Amino acid sequence: MSKLSLASKLRLNSGFEIPLLGYGVYQTPGDICESVVKHAFDVGYRHVDSAVMYKNEKPSAAPILKSSLPRSNFFFTSKAFGQGGVNYSIVKKQVANTLKETGLDYIDLMLIHAPYGGSAGRKGAWKALVEAKEEGKVRSIGVSNYGVQHLDELEVHIRELEEERGKGRGGVIDVGQWEIHPWLARKDIVEWCRKRNIVVEAYSPLVRGNRMGDPLLQLLAEKYGKTPAQILLRWSAQSGLVPLPKSTTLSRIEENKDIFDFELSEEDMRSLDTGKYDPCGWDPTVWPLEK
Repeated sequence: MSKLSLASKLRLNSGFEIPLLGYGVYQTPGDICESVVKHAFDVGYRHVDSAVMYKNEKPSAAPILKSSLPRSNFFFTSKAFGQGGVNYSIVKKQVANTLKETGLDYIDLMLIHAPYGGSAGRKGAWKALVEAKEEGKVRSIGVSNYGVQHLDELEVHIRELEEERGKGRGGVIDVGQWEIHPWLARKDIVEWCRKRNIVVEAYSPLVRGNRMGDPLLQLLAEKYGKTPAQILLRWSAQSGLVPLPKSTTLSRIEENKDIFDFELSEEDMRSLDTGKYDPCGWDPTVWPLEK
């Protein structure tokens, strides 16, 4: 395994690169969001993961605009979502609104937040992302919370759009994002993505703090002289995932980046293969195709 660092990046199908470690802002209130994102950037993060549904896109992007570093040094993600499900017009409007709201010239990554909206809605939503990428509004595109059945369907939609719009214009999936940790490894989804060179992001990589007292984690934390959170994030990184830890505590934001000065052994990585399916949040991957 190549040496990982805070500066490590993964190449996307789009040709752009994504920083290996991201900073998540789910449920981060707007009034503190800018300051915590700025702190994350100050200590070395270069990747922030927001969403339309989080209602904090503007403060998440503000530190990028105010930084003395070039825009290209930062990676900004948002996600399109509709209460009744996604469709072409919703995603089209949300891409435009995210650009307006943030003041950014482009969005590094835009995802469909969940597979709600039925087959026609999902196809239209994807088409809107493809068009946004062609127009230069978005650099890379993908999906979040799709099950294998939704991913298989998306491949059909991509082929159909190629037939309708022309060769190479059906779009390519660059990134997929899911809740992933040792108690929800989603091996079927990860394998599906790996076969297609799709980068997999892990949200809730710290299991929302629910497993910090787990005896196995405690054992590994003691063995490596690290916190349980750092063990979990190192597991993500060594698994080839892009973890998106979220914290509004400044000391923990710093702690969560200090995962590059140790390496879990193969045996210890295997010990974290729990085989369990235990989501700590919502799980749209099981949403029926026909709904």
